[in-house]
Amino acid sequence: MIGTDTIAYIAGLFDGEGCVSCKKVKTKRKDRGGKIYDQWYIRCEIAMTDKHVIEWIHETLAFGWCKEKKYRKRPKHYKRQWRWCCGYRDALIFAKMIWPYVQVKIHAIENIIDHYDAIKPDRKNVIDLNTYKQTKRERCPHN
Repeated sequence: MIGTDTIAYIAGLFDGEGCVSCKKVKTKRKDRGGKIYDQWYIRCEIAMTDKHVIEWIHETLAFGWCKEKKYRKRPKHYKRQWRWCCGYRDALIFAKMIWPYVQVKIHAIENIIDHYDAIKPDRKNVIDLNTYKQTKRERCPHN
C-alpha cells in the first residue's frame, strides 16, 4: 500500500514534470487494408534527467514503464532524459490515485477519468425514457 504522502509527492512531480495526453488520433490499420480509424491516445508521463527518481516512481507505483528517451543525434550539451509512462487503463488508475493532490494538470486528469467513467449504455436497445430525460435535464439545465 502506498502512503498518501508518497502519492502527494508523485502528484507534485507530475504537476511539474509530467504530461497528459487524452485525445483522438487518426490511425492507419495495416491489418485492415490501410483503413483509417479514430483511436483514443491516452497517456500520462513524467520526464526528467534524474534516472533514480524515474526508477523510484516505477518501483513505487508498480505499473507503467520507464526508459531513456532516444535521440537520433543527441547534442552533446543535452543531458540524458528518462521517462516513466503509463497508458490507457493504467493511466486511469494513476489519474484516480493522484486526482486529490494535482493542481496544475487537474483538468487533463479529469478528462481521463471522465473518458472511462462516463455513463455508458448497458448495451441494450431499450432505453428507460425517464432516466434519459433526467440525464438530459442534468446535462442541459437551461432546456
